[in-house]
Amino acid sequence: MGGTVTVTDGKVTAAAVLPVAMRGRLAVVAVLAGLVVVLLGVRYAGDAGPGRTDARIGAAAYGVGAPWWDIANATDFLGDPGGALLLLTAGVVACLRARRPRAAVLLLAGPALAVGATRLLKPLAARTINGDDNLAFPSGHTAFLTAFALALALLAAGRFGLGPTSGTALALAAASAAGALMGWAQVATGAHYPTDTVGGCCTALAVVPAAAWVIDRAADSRRQHMR
Repeated sequence: MGGTVTVTDGKVTAAAVLPVAMRGRLAVVAVLAGLVVVLLGVRYAGDAGPGRTDARIGAAAYGVGAPWWDIANATDFLGDPGGALLLLTAGVVACLRARRPRAAVLLLAGPALAVGATRLLKPLAARTINGDDNLAFPSGHTAFLTAFALALALLAAGRFGLGPTSGTALALAAASAAGALMGWAQVATGAHYPTDTVGGCCTALAVVPAAAWVIDRAADSRRQHMR
C-alpha cells in the first residue's frame, strides 16, 4: 500500500489515507484548484446572473425532458442531507467492517469540510441565483459528491498500491466524473450556474487532500505516543 500500514494478526488495521507516492502531485492539484476557486469567486462576486459561458452551457443543459429530468433530480438528491447521509453511512460502515477506521474518518471529514468551505465562501462571493436569498458560488452539492468520490479514489489507490501517476489519474478521474455529474444536475435543474459547479468541484479538490494529510499526521502522531 502507498502509505504507513499496521498489520495485526495478518489484518490491516491502519493505513495512510493519502498515499505517500501521491502527496506531492495532489498538493499541486490542491493549490491550483484553490486558485481556480479564488479567481472564479472574484470574477463573479456580487453577480445575480450568468456570465457568457454560463449562459451558453445553461441554455443547453437547463430544462431537460424525461428521463433526464428524473436522473438530474435523483443525482441532486445525493447532495441533499438525506442522500448524503445514505452515501456516508454506506461508506463508513464498509470502512469499519474492513477495519479501516482512518478511512472512515476521511469519508466523513472530507465531504463535510468541503461543504463547510462552500458555506463559508458563499457569503464572500455573494453571487445569487433565483433570488437575492439564494447564494450560488460555489456549489455545495457539487463539492460534496466530488469530495466523496475523491476520498473513495484515494482509499482505492492506497489499497491497491497505485503509483503516483496511476493513483493521481484515478483520483482526478473519479473527482471529475462525480463533479461533472452533479454539476450537470445542478445546471439542469436550475439550481446553479455552470461556474458555480466548477467552483464546488475545485473546492473539494483543494480541501480533501489537505484533510487526508491532517488525518494521517494526527493518527500517526497518536500511534507514536501510545507506543
